[in-house]
Amino acid sequence: MLQLFRSSFLAGVCIGIAGFGYLAEKSIVGAVLFAFGLLTVVHYGLKLYTGTAGFINKGEVGQLLYILVGNIVGCLAVALIARCSPMPLQDTAQGVLEGRLAIGPLRGGVLAIGCGFIMTTAVTFGRQGKNLPLLFGVPLFIMCGFPHCVADAFYYLCVPLDFWAAHLWDILLFYLAIVLGNFIGCNLYRFVLPSSKVPF
Repeated sequence: MLQLFRSSFLAGVCIGIAGFGYLAEKSIVGAVLFAFGLLTVVHYGLKLYTGTAGFINKGEVGQLLYILVGNIVGCLAVALIARCSPMPLQDTAQGVLEGRLAIGPLRGGVLAIGCGFIMTTAVTFGRQGKNLPLLFGVPLFIMCGFPHCVADAFYYLCVPLDFWAAHLWDILLFYLAIVLGNFIGCNLYRFVLPSSKVPF
């Protein structure tokens, strides 16, 4: 389990660094640069919640929570570094979080399905050494506004603490909704296609 946590932690660090770049340049350029995180995760075979949920066996589903916690701790490490930056990352992160909360947990969870679907598709190609879907998929889900539970964890951990204090339950409810939405999207191939037709 220690090795699993280490892998999950490093995956969170990769996504946190990618999120750092996106907050520094919140545009299509930042969205493309964000792909660095997923490319690194796939190359090193690190355990990312959304890169694992669509491939995990039924008996291993319990590991997903452990992986998510490791991812969040990795994001926290980078978020602490981000607080040292002279760039207005906290303000940008708060803007992202305010936008998330404005749509509510139901719509956020539905949108998160799109992110999960893109992630499983991109990772499937990435495991075959085909990286273009990784490069296109990440900017696609960002520009569509599909929440990613690990990237969002980084943004949430960057916002000022007083914002958390004022919106704690809204944040937690929204976050649970997107974790579930990501899981559904990651497994959409399994839910819709016969098992013999699932492409992995």
